[in-house]
Amino acid sequence: MNVPALTLLAALVAAAMFFWRRGARAVSIGCAAAAAMLGMSLVRTTHPFVLGVLAAAVAGWLWYRHGRTMATVTRWGASSRRKAGVASSGDIVRVGSALAMRRRTPNVRPSLRVDTRRARLGQLLQLPAAAVAVELCTVGALRVWASIEDFVVVFGGPRVGKTQWLAGRVLDAPGAVLVTSTRTDLLDQTGPLREEVGPVLVFNPVGLGGRPSTITFDPLTGCTDPATANERATDMLAAANRGSSSDRDYWDEQGRRNLAALMHAAALGGLTMHDVGKWVAEPDEHAQRILLLLRNKSPEPAFETAVRQFIATNEKTRTSISSTIAPALGWLTHGPAKAAALPVAQGGRPFDVAALLASKATVYLLGGEEAQVTPLVCALTGYVAREARRLAEEQPGGRLDPPLSLRLDEAALICPIPLDKWSADMGGRGISIIACFQSRAQLLDRYGDAKAAVILNNSGARVLYGGTADRDDLNYWSTLAGERDEPTMTTDLHGRVASRTTRRVPVLGPSQLANLPAGRVVVFRRDMPPVIGRAEQAWRRRDVHAFHHPNALTVRARAWRARQVARAVGWVARRTRPARAWKGARGRAVSGWCRKRGTALRVHVTGHGGSTGYRSPQVVPGEVVETTKSANGAEVIPFPSEWARPDDHGDPWGGAS
Repeated sequence: MNVPALTLLAALVAAAMFFWRRGARAVSIGCAAAAAMLGMSLVRTTHPFVLGVLAAAVAGWLWYRHGRTMATVTRWGASSRRKAGVASSGDIVRVGSALAMRRRTPNVRPSLRVDTRRARLGQLLQLPAAAVAVELCTVGALRVWASIEDFVVVFGGPRVGKTQWLAGRVLDAPGAVLVTSTRTDLLDQTGPLREEVGPVLVFNPVGLGGRPSTITFDPLTGCTDPATANERATDMLAAANRGSSSDRDYWDEQGRRNLAALMHAAALGGLTMHDVGKWVAEPDEHAQRILLLLRNKSPEPAFETAVRQFIATNEKTRTSISSTIAPALGWLTHGPAKAAALPVAQGGRPFDVAALLASKATVYLLGGEEAQVTPLVCALTGYVAREARRLAEEQPGGRLDPPLSLRLDEAALICPIPLDKWSADMGGRGISIIACFQSRAQLLDRYGDAKAAVILNNSGARVLYGGTADRDDLNYWSTLAGERDEPTMTTDLHGRVASRTTRRVPVLGPSQLANLPAGRVVVFRRDMPPVIGRAEQAWRRRDVHAFHHPNALTVRARAWRARQVARAVGWVARRTRPARAWKGARGRAVSGWCRKRGTALRVHVTGHGGSTGYRSPQVVPGEVVETTKSANGAEVIPFPSEWARPDDHGDPWGGAS
């Protein structure tokens, strides 16, 4: 090995890198050319083994430098400058495309797992992406998706297209769906189409549009279990009380503990929520009955202790606790809400969550800004989600398949479920959640700063519509988008360029976010830079348009084209059936021939892979066979061992030649 030449080569490479960084491009290119010529001569005169060792050493050094923190940050900075701080088409294809979502099918949909490579390839190319993902927006010819197990948060003010986008996600849901809305437009638009998938149920405690409830929900359902009573009380109080502070949290905890105890006692006694309301208003008059129920029937002694403390405390503290509980029971004075919460014993129409999931039903929860019905809607949502989570533990992989989809429009107003807890756990259980809010400020107002931060951190995708006017919100989203390098030129008085510099500017400024065009959204995924795209509107979908406007010219034209295509495909299939049959037969013949030749070659080379079946002995006429007598005198012909090796020149059954 020529050591001096190798040393000179290393020096030339180092010089080329040094001058390139200093901006001396010509000198760097000259050093690189000299190093290339010297390297070619070394390759021709050096032993291949030595070259292999050197190549391995260089590859290891490059791998080490590529993995360093400095190299990673440098690559990220270069990529950000090249892409102007937003996701490129390659990023979308790699992370957020339909193909990327289909690759995760075995994890998010265990029932769709396939074993063969050919089936897996067909699944990657043909499986509908909506079966495993949620569409976020369209960027040019590409669609950006989020996995069906990701928690998605949507922010948009009134009349920006948020509800129409959510309607499309309701239609695309592969399994059972629970939808909340403050209007009947989602029910009217998507209900008939969802009825083709499974039954459609309505829970309308506010009496919106005069629609009757087809199901009822008694909040005492399942409250004979102490854990369920605690969860139900938590959901109802969270829907009735806003914000979060140390003082508020204390009274909420006191109210939750006592409301859970009272609901538990009422469920054990076969009573109703009206009795719970009387107990809260007049605890002294009903103290003996409450304590008797808890003492004799409850498996949890802490509930009896809580009620005793509530009754025995001073008047001021008791009033504060009662004032905390009262908003959660305000729906008891609302006529449609009382009808929607009718107990089964009084003629209520219950439903089974397991049957709902099995039939891929769609449940529409209609609510409004009326605070008295919000606890009821939140309690039903919590009941369905928790029962689904319990059922998921019994399924393969510990998740529902197909998943349960929660599509929560105006979540802060009518369904403030504990998203800070559910957003981290429900996705892995097969429960897909999309929650829509009017703004980030509304999220902060409902959940408080800490819980709102947890919700945003746990979200796999955040979708922002334009129209936001809050300065703090705009600065938050602008900071989340990051910064980019913007080239600037300075000219003299005569218009000649004096200098070229770069400056750091936001990728998306607050004013740009506030003035997004109609139909445009900014999508922030956790694993790629932001993208600006168009949100799908359900009224433009072909299935929605065809159902609601069957006589439209475009609908009839598409139907005619579909019939013509089907007719042409049938004609081609009939004409090519003999050729396809011949091709299939020839393909099977060639495949069989290849398998036989491959097996013969494997047996010849390795001695393995041949036939291992048992062979029956062949009886040759006139052959003398030694016989023995069994115990009962019958003649027995000895059968040679199936595993006896035949002699090279003898009988294949081990006899003499």
